[in-house]
Amino acid sequence: MCILLLSLRQHPRYPLIVAANREEAYDRPTAAAMFWDDAPSVLAGRDLLQGGTWLGITRQGRFAALTNFRSRKSDRPDGPSRGGLVSEFLRGNQTPDDYFAEVVANSHSYSGFSLIAGDGSEFRYYSNQEHEPRQLVSGLYGVSNHLLDTPWPKLARGKRELNRRLLATNDPTPDQLFTILADATMADDDELPNTGIGIDNERLLSPLFVNAGNYGTRSSTVVLIDKTGNVTFVERTFYRRPDRYSTVSHQFVVE
Repeated sequence: MCILLLSLRQHPRYPLIVAANREEAYDRPTAAAMFWDDAPSVLAGRDLLQGGTWLGITRQGRFAALTNFRSRKSDRPDGPSRGGLVSEFLRGNQTPDDYFAEVVANSHSYSGFSLIAGDGSEFRYYSNQEHEPRQLVSGLYGVSNHLLDTPWPKLARGKRELNRRLLATNDPTPDQLFTILADATMADDDELPNTGIGIDNERLLSPLFVNAGNYGTRSSTVVLIDKTGNVTFVERTFYRRPDRYSTVSHQFVVE
């Protein structure tokens, strides 16, 4: 996952709204979101190379998502898959506090990441580029390939558009949120971060929707949970362009 927008208890109908894009190499084998055979309560896409996931939810309302931290200094090529951090929380029953205590203790072995996880009543954020997890109170949040709410142009634009949509309607639709995620506008060069990959690559990775040769936005996911526990989970899987995709949709009630 490479950009995630999250509205937590900010909308009168939906306490949780998530809109997120996953960027990855196009040839990395991936399964679309479904309930897992080996963990029937878990709804998520799946990285078929390492077995983990980037974003998912359970029938009990547990939610987790992860983005990579872009820095050569934080790379651990021989470290465990970061996608396991999401899947292990979804499979388990620990509180976010207890789970994050375990993550912090072992975080040095992973390449850089930001992780958001919650059980419906409490949510936490943690990056192994910081020292301690943060509690997420009611608010509008975003994370890309840096720390929570780092104002990179794509993140600032995404949060601004999400806030505008949520103020404009009592019933935001997945299509409206997918429109935000499909924005392929590149940032101006003077706004780009310097993460050590060169200006040309920074430019290619600056839109919300990325198309950079053999790498880009593989999928977009929208999650809506209303006050009565009705979950709408919609995922679009793309074929290199924002107008070429397949869709899976799941609806259920939190148990």
